[in-house]
Amino acid sequence: MRVILPAGTTETALIDGISAAGAAPELMEHTPSADVEILEYGRPTTTPVTPVSPNGCPTPAAVTRAVREVVGFDTTVVDAGLAQPTGAPTVDLGIEPGADVRAAEAVPGADAIFDRARSFGSSLPDDLLIGETVPGGTTTALGVLTALGEPTGVSSSLPQNPIERKRRVVDEALAASDLVAGDCEDDPLAAIRAVGDPVQATVAGIAAGALESGTDVTLAGGTQMVAVATALRHADVDEPLSIATTSFVEDEQGDRLGEACYRLNCELTVTDPGFDARDHVAMDRYCAGEAKEGVAMGGALSLVPDGRMDDVLDRLEAICDRLGIDADGGPGSDPEAETNPETEGDSGP
Repeated sequence: MRVILPAGTTETALIDGISAAGAAPELMEHTPSADVEILEYGRPTTTPVTPVSPNGCPTPAAVTRAVREVVGFDTTVVDAGLAQPTGAPTVDLGIEPGADVRAAEAVPGADAIFDRARSFGSSLPDDLLIGETVPGGTTTALGVLTALGEPTGVSSSLPQNPIERKRRVVDEALAASDLVAGDCEDDPLAAIRAVGDPVQATVAGIAAGALESGTDVTLAGGTQMVAVATALRHADVDEPLSIATTSFVEDEQGDRLGEACYRLNCELTVTDPGFDARDHVAMDRYCAGEAKEGVAMGGALSLVPDGRMDDVLDRLEAICDRLGIDADGGPGSDPEAETNPETEGDSGP
């Protein structure tokens, strides 16, 4: 099994009130670059921020890294529109950051991105877990679902999901593209081009290429991956497809998540990592509704063998210590680590 992580940015994340309140734009655009460094090396190496909220909630990259240290899966990071450089090795498909969804075109090169990603996906020999990291991603997911005419519930990495604000942004975005809900039902790439983000086009392309070549694909994430699966089904990609996410997403979404996967003919796997059994601020914040998903967290957790989850939680505590988070939420062993004023804002599912 190989984890593929497309990482990118979109100016949609800078819209006031849809990403984590107060997150500084000059820090937010570093978040995906820091995420992939944490996944590869266990901590940021060249990026100037560590994605940790003021409450002590680390980026989901910390959880995925903890699983990797226990399970030992391979990873490939795809530059799907990074605005800032990263010290982690990446596959470069020539993808630019996304524009604000309220522009006439949020992803002008969506078709070309999909085609290049599809070719890359068709060349991968391993079964795949495909994740994502992109601030603003649940708003672009809402945009794509709406343009496709699908039921439009999405999650958030904030404890209180600002869904009505996101719907207003999507309404403005559709109007700017001369679209109404459902106009892109027969053209999912047009939906991504108008109101999506480059990570969606990349994930969809990799998944399509891999599925067509006979590779098993699991989309590792929550409602952002529901949006990608919806785009694939509207593109007549009918091969078996799975979605793996966390219990934190299911707790927020309730029956909507399972119903969406049933409509899409996607097998759903939900993993509860048992964070409530530990007395640690990072795990407490996840249980309180922060972050929930991202950076292939749910998919990675689904790989943990029976009886090994405690080992993962031990590794997560060690990684939090590296990131400057002690169990009580005070300074950890790395007091010089700079933190993002909020964690990944809207970059969860």
